[in-house]
Amino acid sequence: MTTLENSYEPPQPPAKIADDLTTSDLWSALAAGWKDFAAMPQYGTAIGGVYVLTGLALGYLALVMGQTSLLIPAMAGFPLVAPFVAVGLYEASRRREAGEPLTWGSVLGALKGKGDEQILSMGVIVFVAFAFWMIIAHAVSAIFMAEAGPGSESLAFLATNMGIAMLAIGSAIGALMAFAFYSMTVMSLPMLVDRPVSFATAIIVSFKTVRSNFAVMLFWAVIIAALLFLAMIPAFLGLMVALPLLGHATWHLYRRAVH
Repeated sequence: MTTLENSYEPPQPPAKIADDLTTSDLWSALAAGWKDFAAMPQYGTAIGGVYVLTGLALGYLALVMGQTSLLIPAMAGFPLVAPFVAVGLYEASRRREAGEPLTWGSVLGALKGKGDEQILSMGVIVFVAFAFWMIIAHAVSAIFMAEAGPGSESLAFLATNMGIAMLAIGSAIGALMAFAFYSMTVMSLPMLVDRPVSFATAIIVSFKTVRSNFAVMLFWAVIIAALLFLAMIPAFLGLMVALPLLGHATWHLYRRAVH
């Protein structure tokens, strides 16, 4: 047998996507996610802590630079990067499920993926999307503040009719962008941790999963948004629990949805 034949690896079989997800699967995923977090809290707490510190730093910079109008869009767009931050949590759940040893090196090393930089490529997409969202949010706020005139830079502006209109339009645009981005990443990042596939293949699988289980996956998006929003209210501190819970739970939902 030649060297070429020895190095040949058969292609990965195509993913089979479940089209029968129910809300019971979501509760089961959350329960399994909580068990993972309770069994190995050091990983979730540390990763969530980094997320908290980043959020506090962004808020501080916005206040120091006098860009208070960007605080709300920054908080609203913050969940966009959560799936990438949770990559280490997917790996921790995968290893616990498979009975493999857990170390900081293996959890943090998950960002390298299968050695093919596919997860890092997804990371670039994630942060570009966040930057794009901030550009859109800044454009919307600039338009309304120009109409409102002096004084619109303060947080009190948000309580005015013009401020409420700005929040309503910004929220509508943000919701559409967030759901499109959620559909792209919710299954793709766990899949890249699990299997040696391209990020394009993983994105297609993610979109197909959402399309095949639209109502349930929409409800999962609402759960994620609600938990992250509530977790951000107490100075982002709730993210130290909400982020690892949702990260571990998303892994278990992926295992139910994609075979």
